[in-house]
Amino acid sequence: MSIDARRWLMTAPNSPLVRAAFQAAPQAGEVVVAIAGCGVCHTDLGYLYDGVRTNQPLPLALGHEISGRVVETGDGAQGWLGKSVIVPAVLPCGECDLCRRGLATICRAQKMPGNDIQGGFASHIVVPGRGLCEVDPARLARAGLELAQVSIVADALTTPYQAVRRAGVTAGSLAIVVGAGGVGGYCVQVANAFGAKVVAIDVDDTKLAAIAQHGAALTLNSRRLDAKAIKAAVKAFAREQGLRSTEWFIFECSGSAAGQLTAYGLLVHGATLSVVGFTMDKVEIRLSNLMAFDARALGNWGCPPEYYPAALDLVLDGKVQIAPFVELHPLEVINAVFESVHRHDIRKRAVLVP
Repeated sequence: MSIDARRWLMTAPNSPLVRAAFQAAPQAGEVVVAIAGCGVCHTDLGYLYDGVRTNQPLPLALGHEISGRVVETGDGAQGWLGKSVIVPAVLPCGECDLCRRGLATICRAQKMPGNDIQGGFASHIVVPGRGLCEVDPARLARAGLELAQVSIVADALTTPYQAVRRAGVTAGSLAIVVGAGGVGGYCVQVANAFGAKVVAIDVDDTKLAAIAQHGAALTLNSRRLDAKAIKAAVKAFAREQGLRSTEWFIFECSGSAAGQLTAYGLLVHGATLSVVGFTMDKVEIRLSNLMAFDARALGNWGCPPEYYPAALDLVLDGKVQIAPFVELHPLEVINAVFESVHRHDIRKRAVLVP
């Protein structure tokens, strides 16, 4: 059975998104999700405004932070019918050698909505039935949240969750997050939930003030401090808190060249640098610092679907707050919302609701 549906297509860079009708029809192993909400991510802006290419040729519906309810299924996926779900931002195939060896984030057959397949700025989406994250409506209600709001779990939360987990943050660690808005704000909260003392660095006092209420033990504005002053401030904080001067966990979440340079400048002996943000800009660094400090650098692409339930638990148990950082907008005004987000007029995570 197919469902009459609509989506908003990117037809060319820097052009308005165009509404189009389509038939949402699942094949074997697939489901149709009636979308409750889809978050607007920095990556979506990169596709539309910055010349970042999608893997699937245009026209293409963007959007990879998706929550909704399964309203139709293909053969083999009937167990999902009627369930509320979050669609992982990266869907590995689950069958290849990489997936079998626990390396699903680099699966070469993975599908990312809004990049490899049609995305979530739509009324419905057709996705594989494997890897979906079920959302318990009763727990959602007890947490005072709407299904649309938890759409951002699909990237803004799970990507830093994967980064914090993969880096090895534990209680008593010192975590430094460069870029305290969006993904970075959730990185601060997740690292705090893992028991770390967290330093947040940003250029925006408003963002720093907000995250100081949600897990940041120290905030620093990098517009007013040079690299040496930032590192000195973090070292002083570590001494005051009785934390190690080595083995810092540094998370670059700003997706900017300046932020990447700031993060790299914070390397200490045994440090872990996790690159979470993305930019097309290039930076010049002395790579030998990794050798001299016996440090490591990790990339972070998405999050394995099996980690989604634990990340969602942090939200539903109140350990990570999303409501103060999310605002809902009608999908019909998608072009105006994109422009506002691009101009930084919308400071929270915008979620588009069909």
